[in-house]
Amino acid sequence: MVNKNINKNITAYAGMAMLAALTGCKSKTPQAKDSTKLPNIVYILADDLGYGDISVNGAERVNTPNVDRVAQEGCNFTNMHVTSATSTPSRFSLLTGKYAWRVEGTGVAPGDAAMIVTPEMQTMPEMLQRAGYTTAAVGKWHLGLGSERGKQDWNGEITPGLKDIGFDYSFIMAATGDRVPCVYIENSRVVNLDPDDPIEVSYSTPFPGEPLGKDHPEMLKMHPSQGHDMTIVNGISRIGYMKGGKSALWVDEEIADRITEKAVDFIVKNNDPDKPFFLYFATNDIHVPRVPNERFVGKSGMGPRGDAILEFDWSVGEILKTLDSLGIADNTLLIVTSDNGPVVDDGYKDQAVELLGDHKPWAFMRGGKYSIFEAGTRIACMARWPGKIKSGKVSDAAFSNVDIFASLAALTGTELNEGEAPDSQNMLDVIMGKDKKGRDYIIEHAYTYSITKDGWKYIEPSDRPSYDKGTNIELGNDPAPQLYNVIEDCGEKNNLAGQYPEKVEELKALLEMEKAKE
Repeated sequence: MVNKNINKNITAYAGMAMLAALTGCKSKTPQAKDSTKLPNIVYILADDLGYGDISVNGAERVNTPNVDRVAQEGCNFTNMHVTSATSTPSRFSLLTGKYAWRVEGTGVAPGDAAMIVTPEMQTMPEMLQRAGYTTAAVGKWHLGLGSERGKQDWNGEITPGLKDIGFDYSFIMAATGDRVPCVYIENSRVVNLDPDDPIEVSYSTPFPGEPLGKDHPEMLKMHPSQGHDMTIVNGISRIGYMKGGKSALWVDEEIADRITEKAVDFIVKNNDPDKPFFLYFATNDIHVPRVPNERFVGKSGMGPRGDAILEFDWSVGEILKTLDSLGIADNTLLIVTSDNGPVVDDGYKDQAVELLGDHKPWAFMRGGKYSIFEAGTRIACMARWPGKIKSGKVSDAAFSNVDIFASLAALTGTELNEGEAPDSQNMLDVIMGKDKKGRDYIIEHAYTYSITKDGWKYIEPSDRPSYDKGTNIELGNDPAPQLYNVIEDCGEKNNLAGQYPEKVEELKALLEMEKAKE
């Protein structure tokens, strides 16, 4: 099995290091690095994981010991936010240090989208390359590839690609698990592709002879609840149409094993005391379709969604195990977080709703993925750096994923160029557990906008629907202004806009000032 290969790689590498030490040879391994050297950085990003989906944040029906360990050996953040309540714009802000809503075309990307983080942009991995880091992206991408939508050469080199925006190595899923093409792409080329069975992808026209989920439910092992009824791959119908590439198709039950193996392999191969590494490890869990490995099936008691949480925790554990085995945990900043808030039914009948019971992915908050309410954008987050971040800390300091860029620049002593990471603020002291306040204000976007300052959250009026029937999520839209005291009322139940009009005007003016910036 793939996970055995992970352990085999770690063991073999550690054994080589021991042999080198015994023979007096110079080795690149399991010894603690000099504290003056730059740390390795590992950023693990879950997909659609809710604040309340992990046991360290109060979940009782699911146990996440590895995620909990990161929090317990470092700092658990209760007030970390993402800039947007969906995947693509949230990741865009992380990697560019810029609010996605400032750039057109940063909504949820189709599987054949052109690159949204383009080579002309200044990116966080490029900044870290300037600082001397070897960089990698492994896992879900969902930020587009190539220069023009629908014009990618899936059968050759897909360019521009991740190497053009600062990643030395990449092993990715082109978009996400519920969208075609359902293949891995390593360094801009589809993995294991048979040239005699070329890939064709369309998001407008089905391919004759290729069965669709809406027409052939008898072929499905998992049925869609809304949409997701086009091309069938591995018994699951997806969004979009695909033909060919049979030898390159991923096996859903093996996705976590495969990408975790690649993440571990990158760490092992780049364990160099003279050159630090940066790993952006974006897992597929717990995004739909949730098809966990057989090792986790039935273990949570909450169906595939709960089992996928256990699988995500396993992936975190494999990274921890690798850092420990190589003796580099003390010189590695590890951040574990999510791209946005939770969603239970997001397109497939996987019994996530029926088996939820008293588990609350959204914890004490209102809303979820797609929502401007707190559960859409306030996410689980923890950071560990033994000896640097005090263990067992819990921080209420406010910061955003857009701030990671400037914070890592500060950590590495890298000067930002003009116009680089324009919305990112240096929150390194927050990450290190030293700053108890954090940002002056947080701005978020989910079809409408919100701004939170000193515990007061203003939501801009919106005529969009207030409720999404498909996902059963309150979106937070309202034609009238909303104002909440999220310190006393984190569930955002009491709209105080009528009682505090001066506070509404203050926050509205601040939000408009930010929106007016280029």
